[in-house]
Amino acid sequence: MKNFVTTAVAGLAMTATASAQDTLEMTSAFGRNLPILGTAAVDFVEKINGISTEVEFEHFDPNELVPTLEALDAVSNGSIDAAYATTGYWQGKINAASLFAAVPFGPEAGEFMGWILYDDGARYWQQMYDDNGYNVKTLPCGIIAPETSGWFKEEINTVEDLQGLNMRFFGLGAKVMENLGVSTSLLGASDIFPALERGAIDATEFSMPLIDARLGFHKIASYNYFPGWHQPSTLFELLINQDVWDDLGEVAQNQIEVACLANITTNFAEGEATNFAAMVDNVENNGVIIKQWPDEIMTAFKESWADVVADLAEDDPFFQEVWADLQEFREGHSVWSTSIYLPRQ
Repeated sequence: MKNFVTTAVAGLAMTATASAQDTLEMTSAFGRNLPILGTAAVDFVEKINGISTEVEFEHFDPNELVPTLEALDAVSNGSIDAAYATTGYWQGKINAASLFAAVPFGPEAGEFMGWILYDDGARYWQQMYDDNGYNVKTLPCGIIAPETSGWFKEEINTVEDLQGLNMRFFGLGAKVMENLGVSTSLLGASDIFPALERGAIDATEFSMPLIDARLGFHKIASYNYFPGWHQPSTLFELLINQDVWDDLGEVAQNQIEVACLANITTNFAEGEATNFAAMVDNVENNGVIIKQWPDEIMTAFKESWADVVADLAEDDPFFQEVWADLQEFREGHSVWSTSIYLPRQ
């Protein structure tokens, strides 16, 4: 069986039949003003429009076509052609959704992409939508390295300090926090700062230091915690209405796949290249206090995550199957990863 990469690249060698160019309207879950997150969708559109002779994409910011959390349904029912998003936004609809977005204490970017592109991840990703009745084609189309673990108005020294907090949180990590007494909500980027400002939430996690700085969290919550245990890496997807996808020629389909693969590369590299400077700037110019979680709290996060996995696997056979497959891959990958990576000097 051909893997995702081989299939995509091989298709570029095929001869295309000349046809009128299709224009697909694509909503993004992230505004173009956001570095790395928002610019990734813009970059994808530039990539595909620069190489395709049969299809082009038109980019729209969140809420210009549909609200972010309605994008999956809108693509599925044909209200819009496509969406650039992350499966973690569909966690309320599908238990396994975040396994294709960000896994607490899970794989980092290289390992995650290995499972997706060369093992079973991409197959399960599509099966998830098919089995739940969504009329969509999904393609991996971006990835970022670890995020920060959150911004807090007050210093957190014990697990008890977390109890009773109201916090914006994403995906499976939200369930971990809820087990520890935190009340969580999923807010879009533009809604987080106002919620912090008026006291509707006490803390938030969102993304990487450069992105969070753009949103101004440091103006209200100056304690920034690491490591980003809840999102060691985060995957992004391109969703296309299945009927629209099927109507595209094979060359156009392969051009889209290759543009997404290129987007994964530049998306990851941009985050790696820019976030250390943002951390320095946050401390020196924005008054941010960078903190590492105490061992006691990290242990509590890990134990809570184990409970979340057990509960989800018990009630959802598909979650259990995907989780087992990912764990099997990670066990094999550890033979490689524990052998090659040198400790920092």
